[in-house]
Amino acid sequence: MTTLFVEIVTPEAALWSGEAQSLSARSSDGDFTILPQHTSTVGDLVPGVVRVTTHDGELSFCVHGGYFQVGPDDAPDVTRATVLAGIAEKTTEIDVARAQTAKEAAEAQLAAVSRGESVDAINERLAQDALARAQLRLDAAAR
Repeated sequence: MTTLFVEIVTPEAALWSGEAQSLSARSSDGDFTILPQHTSTVGDLVPGVVRVTTHDGELSFCVHGGYFQVGPDDAPDVTRATVLAGIAEKTTEIDVARAQTAKEAAEAQLAAVSRGESVDAINERLAQDALARAQLRLDAAAR
């Protein structure tokens, strides 16, 4: 029997690792699912929710972009899938109040830009990115 071993890691911590039935996520090419015996591949991850189906249920992680790699493990009949994200967290551990505060701050900054109080394109882009991250966290926590 072939096994899928999944790791979800960030530069700061290993969020989860273990045996899984599948890993589902989204790359710049679209949605994908990794199963045991998947062909070796490397790709990017766009911001979204990464889902890992295990024998005990489904785990989900809010990922703000990153990369994934799939290939054979050192152990026979094991496929290893690794997700490396710059920023990620378990959806069950999202601080909704903090995400809501971040969303409101980003919206206020964007409103200031639209009123002409700030014409700095860099700060506008940073506010747009912050708003997108906060909204992703809120959406992931609501699922």
